[in-house]
Amino acid sequence: MDLIQVEKIYKALANRRRLAIILYLHKIKKATVADISEHIDLSFTATSKHLQILKNVDFARSNQTGLEQHYYLSDFGSKFIKNFMPII
Repeated sequence: MDLIQVEKIYKALANRRRLAIILYLHKIKKATVADISEHIDLSFTATSKHLQILKNVDFARSNQTGLEQHYYLSDFGSKFIKNFMPII
């Protein structure tokens, strides 16, 4: 991992909404954009943008089931939670 990648990760984590998404996915394991947006009290569109940022830094992944996109933490995101946020 180079410094540019590390910088992107820190920038992605420097947002309370994205941190809330990470914690929610850690707790729930898998959720739709609608579920996440309702939980963090943010619009569907804004939540989708935050999820895309998390996907770009490999914190989250998604898969399609029917018409719904389901998001979950990547292995990298899960390891981050365990190593750097152990009190949660």
